[in-house]
Amino acid sequence: MDASSGSGRELLAAAGVLFPDGRGRVLVVRLPYDRKHPVAIPGGGWEPQDRSPRETALREVVEELGFTPRLGPLACVDWTLDHFRPPIAAYLYWAQPLTAEQAAAIRPDAAEVGGWAWLTPDQAGHALPPLLSRRVTACLRAPRSAGPLELEDSRPVGHTLDHLPADEPPPAYTGLAGVPALGPAPAPDGPGAGPGYEPPMDRATYIATRPRIRAKARALFTDDAGRVLLVRLRPWEGPRGRVPRWTLPGGGIEADRELPRAAVRREIREELGWEVEPGRLLALDWQPGAAADPEADPATGRDTAVLVSVFDGGTVTERMLGSIALPEEELVEWRLCGPAEARALLTGPSWARTAAALAARERAGGPAELVRGRAAG
Repeated sequence: MDASSGSGRELLAAAGVLFPDGRGRVLVVRLPYDRKHPVAIPGGGWEPQDRSPRETALREVVEELGFTPRLGPLACVDWTLDHFRPPIAAYLYWAQPLTAEQAAAIRPDAAEVGGWAWLTPDQAGHALPPLLSRRVTACLRAPRSAGPLELEDSRPVGHTLDHLPADEPPPAYTGLAGVPALGPAPAPDGPGAGPGYEPPMDRATYIATRPRIRAKARALFTDDAGRVLLVRLRPWEGPRGRVPRWTLPGGGIEADRELPRAAVRREIREELGWEVEPGRLLALDWQPGAAADPEADPATGRDTAVLVSVFDGGTVTERMLGSIALPEEELVEWRLCGPAEARALLTGPSWARTAAALAARERAGGPAELVRGRAAG
């Protein structure tokens, strides 16, 4: 079932960068405006003009540290829930190791970065706040070939459980006390406070002003012949008339109360009448909104960015197909389609996303990172 806009279905998005060096260390920064959790990694929040989280990561590093990094693959995606703020979909990227010239060119924005240092994985685990510590530690401990990792509340899920324990507690949190190189946080009016120490607004106001995205979770089911299961949405009145849209089963994530895997389980139960445990996360498709992409169509809900997660539903049986019970108010019919028919029925980006998910099934590792169905980066 496709979700309409609503506060319960919206979430924040952010992207950070892991800069490794030749000695196995990672770059951390001190946030001059954050007294509670001053140690972080470079990165920040998504803005509507960013065409993808990868662009967010690049922009944030330029703004914070004054140089353009060379990004490598996506390290992980982490979806976290919190009673005190909206949920966040956080992307974390590997960067190519800094050259001597790039390291020498670091010019931190004093309002954003109060200092920077290289930490060992153990030091970073203690200095970073618990959620971020678990996220970063997972990326540092898992083999690169396992990426991108799938995390929920910074804990391994899906294929990531093949490489990391399910619920390992984070290291004891020390914050700045464990990073002498960053120095103590200055008093607000003391020596070294510098510009930008005081945040421009309180936390609640800041969160309220941050832009939101929406998210969907879909499942890729195939039969023994490799045909893909598609469903057709009940047509609605659009700017070009009635729209007979086909899609993979699934729909909107109720972002304030469920994680993506729970969402796809619920959607499959509601749309097909099946109780199915989703398999691997096959694809993460970022669909830019109108501010970043002139091809975005507000009539389809793309006035803001939409993150689509595609999970492996597995192989369907004749018994499963015979038990399908479509909700009449949402879906009109279902169909098993070979590649040519699926490509004809789906929109261009939807077919590209489906094809990428099918390809991801045939290889090991994490999900394909996509933008409008095409490989990112």
